[in-house]
Amino acid sequence: MKIYKVGLPFIGMSSLMLLMSPLANAAEMSNMDHGSMDMSGMDMSDMDHSSMDMSGMGMSDMDHSGMDMSGMDHGSMDMSGMDHGSMDMSGMDHGSMDMSGMQGGKAPADARSPDYSNGVPYGRFGKPVMMGSLPLWGVSVDDLGYQFDDDQINYEFDTWYGTDSNRVTLRSEGSIQTKDDKEIDSLTSLSYWKPLSIFWNGEAGVAYDTENDKSAVMAGIAGTAPYFIETDARAYLYTDGQVRLDLGAEYEWRLDQHWVVIPEVELTAFSKDDTDNHITKGFNEFGADVRLTYEMLSRQLAPYVGISYETALGNARDLRRQEDEAVDSSSVTAGVKFWF
Repeated sequence: MKIYKVGLPFIGMSSLMLLMSPLANAAEMSNMDHGSMDMSGMDMSDMDHSSMDMSGMGMSDMDHSGMDMSGMDHGSMDMSGMDHGSMDMSGMDHGSMDMSGMQGGKAPADARSPDYSNGVPYGRFGKPVMMGSLPLWGVSVDDLGYQFDDDQINYEFDTWYGTDSNRVTLRSEGSIQTKDDKEIDSLTSLSYWKPLSIFWNGEAGVAYDTENDKSAVMAGIAGTAPYFIETDARAYLYTDGQVRLDLGAEYEWRLDQHWVVIPEVELTAFSKDDTDNHITKGFNEFGADVRLTYEMLSRQLAPYVGISYETALGNARDLRRQEDEAVDSSSVTAGVKFWF
C-alpha cells in the first residue's frame, strides 16, 4: 500500500509534464529565426500547405534554391500578411520562362478566315457589305421655281451613282422662258466625282451649253467653307478656246426645325469677248437671291418663297444697253426643293 501511495504523485507529475510539452514546443517555434534556416534539401512536394498561415513569416532571407514545391497546393495559402516589399527577385532569370500560353501576343496566321466568317454561312441575306463600299444613287433638286416678273422657270438639279469614294454625277442648271419663243438656256455636265479632303470634293468631266451651242471640258471643286458656307467653283473650257468660270456660295440660316432662310450668290466670268453670244471679257453677271423654305417629310421636301436679283457687270452692262436689254432685274420667286 505504501508503494502505491508513493507512486501516485510521481505519475501525476509526469502526466503534467507531457501535457505542457506541446505548449513549450509551440512557444519555441514562434521565437525561431527563420531567416537562418537552410531548407535547400527539403522535399515539400507532398506537403499540404492549404491550412498554413504564412501571414507573419519573413521569407526574405530563406534559401529556396533546393526546395521542390511542384506538388504543393498553393490554392488556399493565406499570404495576405507577407511583406513583398523586401523580396529580392533581381537574380531571377526570366529569359527561360515559357509564357506562350498566356493571353496576348500575335495571333497565328490561320486564326481567322479572310472573310471573318470562320466557316459559318451568312444565311439567306448573303455576305454583309460595308456602307461605304455599297453603290448607291441619289437625286437632289436644289431649285425648281418660277420667277413672276421674268416669266421663266429656273431649275438646278444633280443626280449621282456610286460610293462615298467614287461617283458619276449628272448636273444641270438653267432657265425656261414661258412666253414668246420659250427659249431654254441650260448648262449640263457629266463628271467624275471624288473626295479631295474632309470638306472638299473634286469634279472633272464634259459639259454642254445650249446658250452658245458649244461643248466644253469641265473641272471644279465643291464643298463646305468655314462657317458652313456651301461653296463651289467650276471652270469650263469650250471648243473655241473660251473659258467660263462659275463661282457660287450658299448658307442655310436655320430659324427652327422647319423654317430655314437660304441666301445665295453667284458670279460668272469669261476669258475673252464673244459678242455673238452677248459675252464680254471679265466678270459678266452677278446674281443673288434669298429664299424662305419650310422643310417637311423628314426634310426631303421644302417649298419656298423668295426674291431674286441679277445685274450685269463691267463691259457687259454697256453691251446690254447697246442691244436694248435690261441691265438689272429682280423678281419674286416661288418653288420647291427636294431630294431622294
